[in-house]
Formats: sequence, structure tokens, C-alpha cells
Amino acid sequence: MTRSDLGNLAGVINPRPALGVAMVLTSGALFAVNGTVSKLVLRAGIDAPQLTLLRAAGAFTVLLALSLLLRPGARRLRVTVGQVPLLVAYGLTGFFLVPMLYFVAISRLPVGIGLLFEYSAPLLVALWARFGQRHPVRPRLWAGLALSLIGLACVAEVWGDPKLDGLGVLAGIGAAFFLALYYVFGARGVEGRDTLSLCTWAFGAAAVAGLLTRALTGIGDWTPLAGTSGGVPVPLLLGYVVLLGSVAPYLLVAGAMRHLPATSVGIVGMVEPVLAAAVAWVALGTTEALNAAQLTGGVLVLLGVALAETARLAPSGTPPAPAATTTAQPAPPDTVAVVPTGPPERR
Repeated sequence: MTRSDLGNLAGVINPRPALGVAMVLTSGALFAVNGTVSKLVLRAGIDAPQLTLLRAAGAFTVLLALSLLLRPGARRLRVTVGQVPLLVAYGLTGFFLVPMLYFVAISRLPVGIGLLFEYSAPLLVALWARFGQRHPVRPRLWAGLALSLIGLACVAEVWGDPKLDGLGVLAGIGAAFFLALYYVFGARGVEGRDTLSLCTWAFGAAAVAGLLTRALTGIGDWTPLAGTSGGVPVPLLLGYVVLLGSVAPYLLVAGAMRHLPATSVGIVGMVEPVLAAAVAWVALGTTEALNAAQLTGGVLVLLGVALAETARLAPSGTPPAPAATTTAQPAPPDTVAVVPTGPPERR
């Protein structure tokens, strides 16, 4: 993306679908690698709240600098009193609670399984659209829900003696719940703000929440920052988490929304859990390997999400917006995901 592309995140350009697909695939690859990098940081001794704080503070600093450098500069950061509650809720759910719970999940589960649990969030959003907002949906929503639940049961191997860590599973489910809230808040947030300023303030709210959490629970041990993990210095790993695992994929997805409709971005972004599982398997060893039942479950989850992604209908009398005029949607937190209909984690 050029400087002019970055400065026009909320504008309209001529759509180029092939470029949009390439941007989503690149962001998915960066997010996928970020899962393994984050797990290496956690193995070094940095806990989930610490990593969430470092990621949020670093991303906020970088995005704040971009917001000030790109036109219209500081004006895009103006906030009214009425916007504060939404920005805080958006930042706390998607940029603080989602990544923290995701980090807890992958510290106790294989990266691919942690992502699959969190990846059920689009189903919750679709159910909210159907029952909370009473939007019409296609019947395949229920098929998607059934497939995903069966797939998650296979991933967790619920028959016999479950082999997954209980706290890790609960953290993954919690991440999915807050990711769904993030999508709902984000859909409202983009109605009044451009994507860059929205995520800048959201990361800022997450950083403040992280600081308050550390103040209430204790400063913690920061000595692992001087160590290594997997033979790589921890500060270098953190640099990836902030720049290539958060800021860069966020910008790529925001740019892709100028070339593809939201549903297409969500479906193409489903390559992330597949890539994440493969990267973790290669980089972290056999502890990240998935057996045949879990691989089958993963495929069912992805098929279910794809069905849910395409199940919603436009409200009566409201034609869907073409890709060229689609408003840029908020980037995933970690995890951190991408659009209100499908996550790239967030991560």
C-alpha cells in the first residue's frame, strides 16, 4: 500500500478484486505467524495480561503516529463526549479482552485449536443479527451452526476422556464471545469514524485497561524481556507482534475492504487458522500437531463459518453496497480478526 492508500482508508477507490484477495491472504499469513510468535513470548515467561498490554501500547503508539502524519492529521482524532462510551467498549472487548483470552488459550492449547474456538464468533454475530436485530437469514445459517458445533466437538474430542485443557477451552470460548461483541460495536463505530482513528483510540483504551490491570494485580516480572525464546530475543518477537502481527495486517485488511465486499474478506480470511496450525506445527513441534479427528473438526468449523458468512440477507428495500463504496471495517484485534462478519484473529 502506498502513502496515499494509507491516507485514504475511509475513501473510495476503483476496486481491484485480485489485489484485495492478495492483501487478505498476506494479512492472514502475518496473523498466522503471529500466533506462533505470541506463544514463544508466552513461553519466555511473559504472561497474557503483560503481552496484551505490550501489544496494545505498541500498536497505539504506531497508529497514533500514522494518524498524525497522514492527512487530515490530528483532526481525525477528535472525539466527542458521546463517542467515548462506544470507543471504550470497542477497545475493551476487541483489543483487550479478546487478545488476552486468546493468549491464555494458546498458552494451554495448540495454536490451531485456540483459533478454531475463537473462530466461532461469526456464528454468534449471525445469531445476533437473526434474533437480536431480526434481520432475515438464509436457511443455511442453521446448517452452518450445526456443522461448526459438530466440528468443535471433534476438535475438543468430547467423546471419552477429553484431552484438551479446560481453562484453555473456556478462554477460547470467552474470546469468541467478546470477539462477537467487538464486531457489533465495530459495525456501529465505523458509522461515524474512519478506520485508522477508530483503531487508534481502541488500542489506546486497551493500553489503559492493561495498565490498570497491572496496577491492580501487581507489576509482575518483566525480566523475561531480556531473555530469548526459541533462540530469538524476546524484544524482537514483541516487535513482530506489534508491527507485523497487528499494525501491518490491520492496514492490509482495511485496504482490502476497498476492493472486496465484507463477506468475501471474511471467507478469504479463513485461511488463517489453517496457516496458523501449519506454522505452529513446523515451528513448535509435535505438541502442536492435530490428529485426524481434530483436522476433520477444523474443516467442519470452517465450512460452518463459510455458510454463516453468506447466510444474512440485506434488509427489505436495502440493496447491498457494491465493493467500491463499502465502508472500511475495523481490523481484528489479535487476533486480533477483520470485519463484522468474520475474524482474522485478532492474533
